[in-house]
Amino acid sequence: MLRGIKIALFAICFAVLGLHSANAENANTNANDVARLLAGMPVSSSSPLARYMSDPAWKQHAQYFDAAWKKLDESQLSKVRAWSEANIKNPQDTLYYMFSGPDLLYAQAFFPKAKTYVLAGLESVGSIPEFSERTRYSLPSLRASMNTVLNISFFITRHMKEQLHEGQLSGTLPILYVFLARAGKEIREVTIFNLEKDGTIKPVNEARRGRASGHIGSGAKIEFADADGTKRTLYYFSTDLSDPGVKTTGFLQFCEKLAPGDSFLKSASYLMHGYNFDTIRDFIVQHSRTVVQDDSGIPLRAFKGDWTFYPFGNYLYPLGIFPNTYQPKLKEMFAKAPKLDFGVGYRHRPNESNLMMAVKNNVKGASN
Repeated sequence: MLRGIKIALFAICFAVLGLHSANAENANTNANDVARLLAGMPVSSSSPLARYMSDPAWKQHAQYFDAAWKKLDESQLSKVRAWSEANIKNPQDTLYYMFSGPDLLYAQAFFPKAKTYVLAGLESVGSIPEFSERTRYSLPSLRASMNTVLNISFFITRHMKEQLHEGQLSGTLPILYVFLARAGKEIREVTIFNLEKDGTIKPVNEARRGRASGHIGSGAKIEFADADGTKRTLYYFSTDLSDPGVKTTGFLQFCEKLAPGDSFLKSASYLMHGYNFDTIRDFIVQHSRTVVQDDSGIPLRAFKGDWTFYPFGNYLYPLGIFPNTYQPKLKEMFAKAPKLDFGVGYRHRPNESNLMMAVKNNVKGASN
């Protein structure tokens, strides 16, 4: 009898493991369809999720995003892509975007040829998104969380946290899904992980149903492909980039394995102008071949070594909420800078925005 009980227990264990594997497989199989629905885009009529396209709430959601993306592409993204094509001549395979939150939107527009995107912010990862009957109630919050980045080019972190704190859609993953779908990408696989102190990533137990631990040091890996099949990878890390935090999480050890790369910085709160973010600032300078940023990123004085600077737009005084961040030398540099026809950063109007491309010299593979 005891032997029979053991056999029964083993059978149950294998059945449970099989169920978790099936759930994980289904989650990845459906990830692209989920992303398209969250982005207000249709899925195949053969998809098990196709029935949600008849929901009036989803139709309203789709109409909103269709209009928003048309406006955004005409006023911003098409111009960003043209600027990138004209100025970033030799992009690296890796793009580092620190203090990004889930802003894959501009990372892809400025650096469309990157093979690996590394995004990092304090915002939590959340759960792997699903689409169900209850998801319809979270669609307005998803739209609200993306409103500022669609209209003024950056996220307001506090608002985003309030709007996607919990419920059917939580954390940064739903937003990343939308950006990937609207960029015409196909999501192949999604993995939630925790970051170890040695820089390795450890997938979370499938039994936890695809939810990261929520603490600083968790993240998500999304493998996706372009329309022509080119494979790319996105890593999003929920991590502390201050000196005390970044020295203990293993994040820089992970990033170093992907070096050299390019870096993008936008609406970074001038954090690297102070003295509590020296480590991440120095990492970017040391491991980047090209840095594209607005004036809220790395101050001129921190670019150690041989760099050439290319200014674009108009450098004005930083907003009053960021005191002691004005750079007189930057003002001189922008005296005869070419104009920008798009807005970026805190001063998001085109005639007020500034963008600087810093290129490291005498390095094989650097832009010129």
